[in-house]
Amino acid sequence: MNSNYSRFTQQELPAWQPILTPRWVITIFTLIALVFIPVGLAAFSASQRVVEVEYEYDTECIPDSYKDNATAYIKDDNTNKTCTQKLSIKSKMQAPIFVYYQLDNFYQNHRRYVKSRSDEQLRTKDKENDVSSCSPEDYVTINNKSEPIVPCGLIAWSLFNDTYKIQNKDKEVVINKTNIAWASDRTTKFGSDVYPKNFQASGLIGGAKLDPTKPLSEQEDLIVWMRTAALPKFRKLYGKIETDLEANDEIVVVIENNYNTYEFGGKKSLVLSTATWIGGRNNFLGIAYVVIGSMSLLLALGFLLLYILKPRPLGDPTYLSWNKNPGGLR
Repeated sequence: MNSNYSRFTQQELPAWQPILTPRWVITIFTLIALVFIPVGLAAFSASQRVVEVEYEYDTECIPDSYKDNATAYIKDDNTNKTCTQKLSIKSKMQAPIFVYYQLDNFYQNHRRYVKSRSDEQLRTKDKENDVSSCSPEDYVTINNKSEPIVPCGLIAWSLFNDTYKIQNKDKEVVINKTNIAWASDRTTKFGSDVYPKNFQASGLIGGAKLDPTKPLSEQEDLIVWMRTAALPKFRKLYGKIETDLEANDEIVVVIENNYNTYEFGGKKSLVLSTATWIGGRNNFLGIAYVVIGSMSLLLALGFLLLYILKPRPLGDPTYLSWNKNPGGLR
């Protein structure tokens, strides 16, 4: 016998191969339907209970004199960027209420944009000069000397800088901005000894500025922004409201419209949303489960009818093609 022989290489190991008899197939499809349809209905019902208020303000917050040239308005440092709007709460919103900003037509998933960061620099103070992947936002010239930018790269440079204040019944509604980022990001990806340095110090300002007295691990707006989105339309958490908003309340939203989305045809929205056990509003998940469950149920019923109306013995050799037409083989 060959010394290289083994039952594994010769595929002679014991194996189990299921035989999908009609009974097994009908049972499996029925079980899938019994699981998926109730889960889908529960998920869809939970999604419908989410109360959401969305307000697209990028065009509403442009003065009439700048309607034809919004880019000039947003770039002019002397214009008043404050925008006040009233929003109606149609259904009661129970705390916590999540405050999001939503951007549309913003491609955070662009390859060059995603790569324009230094994770080592974000994590460790000793790596502040590790900016090789951050061009063009890597160094800034100060007193004829090149200094590294911390945090470097286009992602940090383009940090969202619109701000929101909310009032209800002439009282300010507090927006809590702590613990809005993932705990793993705060503790492992952003260093507690890394402080902003030379950030937004060049001639071209991309977005928000950072507090140089706070470490990056405490700058949660930045941490949320640095977790890039996969799609061009996305939401990011701005803060949380920890008081209820009653039905028919009319809240006043004061927006500082600073972020330039007009140059690339982007859109900006403010979103207030509650959450359930599946998170925010997501009808697709429940619908997908119900559709798959319903298809499985229909298949189970179809196979059951076929099994009852046209039964046949398992492994019947008369159904083989050469037995059906024995004269066809020579």
